Amino acid sequence: MPSTPIGKRSRDLKERYRAGRVGDVEVKKKLAAAINNFLDPIRERRARFEAQPGLIEEILHEGNERTRAVARETIDMVEAAMGLTYFR
Repeated sequence: MPSTPIGKRSRDLKERYRAGRVGDVEVKKKLAAAINNFLDPIRERRARFEAQPGLIEEILHEGNERTRAVARETIDMVEAAMGLTYFR
C-alpha cells in the first residue's frame, strides 16, 4: 500500500481486523463511508447534468455531427486513393 494517510489507515485497520481488535460492523461502516466519499463527486456531477434536460442529447448530437464530417473526409480520401471516384 502507498505511504499515504489512507494507506496507513488501511494497513492499521487490516492489522487490527486480523488481530481481532475490530469487528465486521466497524470495517463495513468504514468501507461504506469510503465508497460514499468516492462516489459523492460523481453523484454531484450527475445531478448537474440531470438538472439540464436535453444537454446530454445535445452533446451527443454535436459529437455525432463532428464525427460524421471527419468520417466523410476520411472516406473521400480513401476512395480517391483507391480510384473509386467514378460515382461522383
